[in-house]
Amino acid sequence: MEKNRILILFAHPALHKSRVNKILIKAVQDLEHVTFHNLYEAYPEFDIDVQEEQKLLVQNDVVILHHPFYWYSTPAILKEWQDLVLEHNWAYGSKGKTLTGKKMLTVTTTGGSEAAYQLDGYNRNTIRQLLAPIEQTARLCGMEYLPPFVVHGTHTMTTENILEHAKDYRRTVIGLRDGSIDIEYVHKFQRLNQHLDQIFKTPDNPEN
Repeated sequence: MEKNRILILFAHPALHKSRVNKILIKAVQDLEHVTFHNLYEAYPEFDIDVQEEQKLLVQNDVVILHHPFYWYSTPAILKEWQDLVLEHNWAYGSKGKTLTGKKMLTVTTTGGSEAAYQLDGYNRNTIRQLLAPIEQTARLCGMEYLPPFVVHGTHTMTTENILEHAKDYRRTVIGLRDGSIDIEYVHKFQRLNQHLDQIFKTPDNPEN
């Protein structure tokens, strides 16, 4: 079976301060058929190469937006990327069918607990609800938006906990690459890593 090609668009303006994201990205950077693209590293002056970014999107089947949850949204460069790269009549519009059928999901980290991101919680919304602009952007471009992979409680997380999330992240990326995740079933959950064992079509071997 042909493997899906995956593009990880990583955006963290202060990666040197992040215990969690350093470990998460290390877990997926060596995978075959996965392109890891650090936007702040590639474009420190925000001079985004639109043609190169569009080329990457064409070459890949799954797009992962990986970023910390900044003010209930993304870091600035990801908004700039959307504004410039997702051009009318290329990504959307009557002639914009380039991304149709591709999949997108968000991988994000937040200091808040899962309880804080509930309708009756501190933030009065779930993360899935707060990501609605990203989800609708994907839909406008004809893409299928999957439930986000969310790592909660990063401020108090132990190294052991971080490593477990990194293992789950690697397993998820491999599952998307190999087509072993049941895409229809995954939509039952608010976040993709909510019940990770249940979303695989067959028992998976993360290292295959």
